[in-house]
Amino acid sequence: MPDLVRAWVPGYALSRGLPPAVEEPWGARLDVGLPHHRARHVLPDADEITVRKAAAHIEAAGEPCVWLKTCLPDETVAGWLGAQWTSNSPGFLMSTAVEPREATAAVPVPAGYALVSGSQHGVTEVRLVTPDGTVAATGQMALGRGAATAVIDQIETDPDHRRRGLGSVVVRTLIGAAAGAGATDAVLCASVEGRGLYEALGWRTRAPFTSFIHRAM
Repeated sequence: MPDLVRAWVPGYALSRGLPPAVEEPWGARLDVGLPHHRARHVLPDADEITVRKAAAHIEAAGEPCVWLKTCLPDETVAGWLGAQWTSNSPGFLMSTAVEPREATAAVPVPAGYALVSGSQHGVTEVRLVTPDGTVAATGQMALGRGAATAVIDQIETDPDHRRRGLGSVVVRTLIGAAAGAGATDAVLCASVEGRGLYEALGWRTRAPFTSFIHRAM
């Protein structure tokens, strides 16, 4: 599991246009730079000692809106943190094997939509659009140079276009791009709502992937 998390970190940073992760004694820090999400600390080998150590460092800095992310159950981590920490929505670390044949597999696009894709700086973006240009579904895949693990990220379907198989088309298209780039597996962080889609496509849930947010007091 730790290796899967370590593979996710640089791909996530690349996908979101963030600086490379900074190594910390407990894992990696990603500087996000948003008012509501200044940074996140990812702990691949999380246990009580590392969680408490990372939390103490963040608390001492006094900076709000810093996230702590682990592959441990929400209730377990909550018992090690103080009142200034708030649980975020549950997440799940999921993975799947990427087969070479998926590079050339046809992915049918539902009638009434067109698929638009492009790649730049190691990130492939996919969109499904309607004839009037409305973006109905989106997603992206990051694969750093020499990396074997693709990171699937930001899969979203507009509420008016859900339950039409668009999310499946986006994910399968991104997996095809990952296969074409030489990836052997893929990883993502799924929400409660998205988990069912990925499971239907053969993805495996590997662990909880939960976050706590520091609110400076």
